[in-house]
Amino acid sequence: MADAVVLLLFLVLSRSLSCSSSPTTSVPVVRAAVDAEHDYTFVAISSLKPKAACTGHRVSPPHGHQNATWLRLSLSHGPCSPPSSHRRKGPSLAELLRQDELRVQNIQMTLLSAGDDDNAADDEKVKKRPAKSTTTAMEHGPVVDVNVGSASSISTSRIDTMATGGGGRRRRSMPGTVQTMMVDTASDVPWVQCHPPPTGGSRFFDPTRSPTYAPFPCGSPACARLGPYGNGCINGQCQYRVTYPDGSSTLGTYSSDLLTITRTTAVRSFQFGCSQAEQGLSQASTSSSGTMSLGGGPESLVSQTAATHGNAFSYCVPPTPSDAGFFVLGKPPSSRTRTFVATPMLRFTQAPTLYRVLLRGITVAGQRLNVPATVFAAGSVMDSRTAITRLPPTAYQALRAAFRSRMGAYRLAPPKGSLDTCYDFTGVMVVRVPRVALVFDRNAAVELDASGILLDDCLAFAPNGDDRAPGIIGNVQQQTIEVLYDVGGRSVGFRRGAC
Repeated sequence: MADAVVLLLFLVLSRSLSCSSSPTTSVPVVRAAVDAEHDYTFVAISSLKPKAACTGHRVSPPHGHQNATWLRLSLSHGPCSPPSSHRRKGPSLAELLRQDELRVQNIQMTLLSAGDDDNAADDEKVKKRPAKSTTTAMEHGPVVDVNVGSASSISTSRIDTMATGGGGRRRRSMPGTVQTMMVDTASDVPWVQCHPPPTGGSRFFDPTRSPTYAPFPCGSPACARLGPYGNGCINGQCQYRVTYPDGSSTLGTYSSDLLTITRTTAVRSFQFGCSQAEQGLSQASTSSSGTMSLGGGPESLVSQTAATHGNAFSYCVPPTPSDAGFFVLGKPPSSRTRTFVATPMLRFTQAPTLYRVLLRGITVAGQRLNVPATVFAAGSVMDSRTAITRLPPTAYQALRAAFRSRMGAYRLAPPKGSLDTCYDFTGVMVVRVPRVALVFDRNAAVELDASGILLDDCLAFAPNGDDRAPGIIGNVQQQTIEVLYDVGGRSVGFRRGAC
């Protein structure tokens, strides 16, 4: 509310000043000035900062989809994070950028390390998948709470407090153990922690307490589909291993059990890795107990539920840790699909885990950047856990120049890591920010929220090392936008102002 009051007062003052200008000003000039203001947005600096308490959803979430399941989503650290996240303070900006660079490097190495064959059969594509996962052992990102197993338990979750704020809790009876899982569109094998952490304080799944738990035998089709994620056999049970780019890994028994998403939706034979060891992962610092993998491989949750949920999912990442977003497994109703702008979903045949889109251009304050189309030819990976969008250097330099020229009223500040366009907003309550839109194939223009333009008072983009390397659309730019991955329909949709 305070943010809205500050912004309203600023706009009233601005309108008053414009009305008190010379009476000889011609009507066309006034109209041109008004049109130019539409290319900017006025942002209260305080609105980009998290609050001390969870304010819930800014916008009513889309409940009640047919054949779709809605689930609350939050950032992994902050007042809206699930109760099972046992460390409230997130990583510093420097640490976030360091982890982010690790993930980016690994995605790009994955794409460059193998040849591409558009005519390869699906089975061959599975065999060609790199053994190293594009997942990273990052401490931040979007998370959801689900229940794994069929042992009776009482789970605790935060009330969805719409506009009233607060962090109240209610108790609801659901089978299994609550697991806080990272939502990851660039990995295939879901896994949960199946052993108590040495430091305590984190929920874990104990398979001995679930009567429906079943490890896969070594000769089973599910074990064979693991491909490079397979890790041999122990006592006739199929083993898996997922390795991260920093050398850490999770390994254990590939299994199945009941996954309860909501009180009315469950996956009865959910296939996942029951992790018995997380080598190099600090359980004292991580905020989740596993990964909800949603990549294009056969092991992912979206692939496992394709027959019942239409091979689709969507999510909305909130603008700050004190706001709530949502995750939806399944397709929205056709009436709401029309509210999305859509672009074709492409796949990298050398890395079918990843979802690819074609960025065609960028606009700043209504003006399209003068960047040759060939610069974007490699496409961009849609990723839920990379934070900062990576652009080809030529495109980034054009974006930076256009943004700086329109932010000339503010003092530049020293760079912060990979963020080289930062500002000193000391004493500034409201900032006039040029609108930025990403234009994808088929003219799908997606205007970014202010929280997707500025991060810690810096332009929230970074360059790739090479124009030829694929870009990455990170979750900072996705904030407040519902991103729909219609895997079956081969499209990616965007709906602004969704959370």
